[in-house]
Amino acid sequence: MSLSYVTLRERPARRLPQLLVGLFLYGASLALMVRAGLGLSPWNVLNEGLARHTSLSFGTLTTLVGAAVLLLWIPLRQRPTLGTLANILVVGWSSDLGLWLLPTGLSWPVRATLLGAGVLLNGLSIAVYVGARCGPGPRDGLMTGLTAATGRSLRAVRTAIELAVLAVGWLLGGGVGVGTVLYALTVGSVTQLCLPWFGYRSASDPQTAPTRRTRPPSSAWGPGPVR
Repeated sequence: MSLSYVTLRERPARRLPQLLVGLFLYGASLALMVRAGLGLSPWNVLNEGLARHTSLSFGTLTTLVGAAVLLLWIPLRQRPTLGTLANILVVGWSSDLGLWLLPTGLSWPVRATLLGAGVLLNGLSIAVYVGARCGPGPRDGLMTGLTAATGRSLRAVRTAIELAVLAVGWLLGGGVGVGTVLYALTVGSVTQLCLPWFGYRSASDPQTAPTRRTRPPSSAWGPGPVR
């Protein structure tokens, strides 16, 4: 599968709202999983594990880990874009809003429902904002870059990243629960299933093949075909 690139300037009426909606939903999905209390997502397990070994706050470590992930973009020929900046600004705000709206002290069946809804919404939201083609967030740029570089499926790459991060976070003492495992094993599949609905299309499709307005494969954050 090859991602055709459309600049925000070419289709601002659709791309910017899609980006912002996707990021808002992503933050809301994190709030659902936090309120479920059945296990953090792998990246937050890593942040919690690092917090046990440093004097830095959880929020500071989240920012530093994101910056470190951006460094991994360099050999993949990726670079930050509007979508990367928006990711930093919108996700935290929408997560806080979701946590403010959702009550605490919920029963186990309600928490299990929140967990399932959070994982599904998370995969959907990734597809929405990556499909906007305004540039991915730090972790999703790593996902798309590695997919292009290795020729592996997006599902396989995303799952491998999540499992690797989960293992490191657990070894550092981060909290792991059933929700963590469920997220790590399923978010890649949900994302890959939903991506074609939101602008992530195959170059082999004659109706969606790249045109002269499409960025070439050597564009700033997508070097080569994504299968």
